[in-house]
Amino acid sequence: MTPVLDDAFICDSVSAPVMDQAWAAGWRHFGRHFFRYSTQRSQDGGLQTITPLRIDLASCTFTKSQRRVLNKNAGLRTEIAPAAIDAELRALFQRHKQRFAYNIPDTLETFLGPDPARGPCECRMVRVLDGPRLIAASFFDLGQHSASSVYGLFEPEHSRRSLGTYTLLLEIQHCRTAGLRHLYTGYATREPSVYDYKKQFRSTQYLDWTAAAWLPISAAPPPHDFTV
Repeated sequence: MTPVLDDAFICDSVSAPVMDQAWAAGWRHFGRHFFRYSTQRSQDGGLQTITPLRIDLASCTFTKSQRRVLNKNAGLRTEIAPAAIDAELRALFQRHKQRFAYNIPDTLETFLGPDPARGPCECRMVRVLDGPRLIAASFFDLGQHSASSVYGLFEPEHSRRSLGTYTLLLEIQHCRTAGLRHLYTGYATREPSVYDYKKQFRSTQYLDWTAAAWLPISAAPPPHDFTV
């Protein structure tokens, strides 16, 4: 039986080694708010099982489709820098969130806190520009031996570029070059959902709450085998 978890705490500062331990135990954070939970209600009221995901960076290779995304966007300019929120990003977020009809976030600060440069851990951002115009961005936290994706956003009119996938591919490349072991890609659900794209990355593992162990996503049992 899958344990029911619904834990949270507030913390202003966490060291890089402790962040590695927290992510490995299924914790995530938005700003100072740390949380982990094992179930959630879907839009239609059903119960879904949460599955934290991470990529083993040493063995990860890109699929043919993912390589096409990289090639498609090769003419764009990319930057990786310390995370900061400015007016341009806030405006992009307001356009990006119009894509959602359910559980719509209020502001970018919902995910990053008012000033991501001040913690609770080191946060960096990927910026993607078409000429002078910012068309996509993503944010990821750094630990000692791992990193964790926080949030990504993109210009809706450029949806055919698969920019959400593109920024995650850039994060993978950056973290692998830095010699990190894992990139935590956030929560998905055991059941089919809008987060299924996260399961398409090779060398993805999921946290089995019952065994407290990370297992290959290909070894996950079907949804009806999970009892809450």
